[in-house]
Amino acid sequence: MIISKDGVILELKAIVSDKNVITDTQKLKDSSVDRFRKYETIHGVYTQPIPTAIVKPTNVQEVANILKFLNKNKINCVPRTGFTSTEGGLEVGCENTVILDGSGMNKIINIDLYNMQATAQCGVVLQDLEDELRAQGYTTGHSPQSKPIAQMGGLVATRSIGQFSTLYGGIEDMLVGLEAVFPNGEITRIKNVPRRAAGPDIRHVVMGNEGTLCFITEVTVKIFKYTPENNLLYGYTLDDMQTGFEILREVMVNGYRPSVARLYDAEDGKQHFTHFAKDKCVLIFMAEGPKGIANATGAAILEIVAKYPQCKPVETQLIKNWFDNLNWGVDKVQAERDFIKKTGNMGFTTEVSGSWSCIHDIYKSALRRVREEFPRYKDLTMLGGHSSHSYINGTNMYFVFDYNVVDCKPEDELKTYHYPLHQIFCEEAVRHGGSMAHHHGIGKYRTQWTKEEHGSAYYILKALKDVYDPNGIMNYGSVYPKKD
Repeated sequence: MIISKDGVILELKAIVSDKNVITDTQKLKDSSVDRFRKYETIHGVYTQPIPTAIVKPTNVQEVANILKFLNKNKINCVPRTGFTSTEGGLEVGCENTVILDGSGMNKIINIDLYNMQATAQCGVVLQDLEDELRAQGYTTGHSPQSKPIAQMGGLVATRSIGQFSTLYGGIEDMLVGLEAVFPNGEITRIKNVPRRAAGPDIRHVVMGNEGTLCFITEVTVKIFKYTPENNLLYGYTLDDMQTGFEILREVMVNGYRPSVARLYDAEDGKQHFTHFAKDKCVLIFMAEGPKGIANATGAAILEIVAKYPQCKPVETQLIKNWFDNLNWGVDKVQAERDFIKKTGNMGFTTEVSGSWSCIHDIYKSALRRVREEFPRYKDLTMLGGHSSHSYINGTNMYFVFDYNVVDCKPEDELKTYHYPLHQIFCEEAVRHGGSMAHHHGIGKYRTQWTKEEHGSAYYILKALKDVYDPNGIMNYGSVYPKKD
């Protein structure tokens, strides 16, 4: 028997307190989408199904009881914590949905300085954990732009990455252990050890699942000594992206690990460096860590860049001023919304990745296709990109595009502008052998490429869903194509 919405609400209130079941109409509307549908919601338009309720558990047993109830009644669940998703992963994909919000589980459980790890509940804001660590001379090394509002559970669920990843790695390199709850109410804990060879690394079943397999309730991450006094910043202007990619590659393949290694094309550079870029590409590095390592890394960067006469150094303070204001929080999110409503100008990104041999081809071919194929090209006010996360075998590419919404209803903005642009960038990445999602995840708006992305390995991905969520209640429409 199908349970009514009122019945769902009553059952949820029996599991948690009344105050932790939210049914306010506007809050439900706001929870039907994430930051992907900015233009619609700024204009008060909500086109996705409205959830039945938002439920906020306070402990892992409540999470288990909620999921068991939803699973038994085949009610869709959208797990979330920080609510900063940008790929539609937190959108409501079908009617009769409950938002499972872990933001109230926000205790820092333990900071273990001897074993160099910190344990926190899923709703702990990354900035809060980082502030607590830095006060003691340590850091997570994790610094996405959303750090002021992103929360630990969501960071792990989306395989997030931070601005210092070239040194510290992505969240997958930082994660030690975790606790999660599956749809049948099974509470599982992956213990905290430095490494083990006891079968497949089951952390990766949970990490990056985007709420489609389970709900993450607790995470343990590595921590590192924080030595900002040793940081060394370098900035350069140069003529072309190909040279920039070659420099990034040379730094990485020679074994150096700057915390920051960024390359902006001239168009994207205009948004950040108008005071010095002057229609040039911009290359930025930061070396950090113990003084000896930072100095050695810095010396290597200077030596490598010196081989390329077109690279002209930029005053270090200009780079520092920019970097100190890169993160965004609640204030910047609201300022962006105000700007969009006033001007009708939207800004989006699509990030992909590729090996050194194909990344420049992805960059060139994608921009060429936009210029030749996008029917509303005249409405674009910026088209460019940057690389911000490098590895020994390749790098990422952040395509950045701004456009004026012209003669278009709010509910038509995505299909008129964003979808066709997003499609070109993802298609070109996959076509050249790269990945269509470097770190924002698949969400609900890259699922058309999920099978192509994974190829024959899609068998593994689909099997996880079949086993762990046989009733299909976890975040319908995310990661897995809807027809499956």
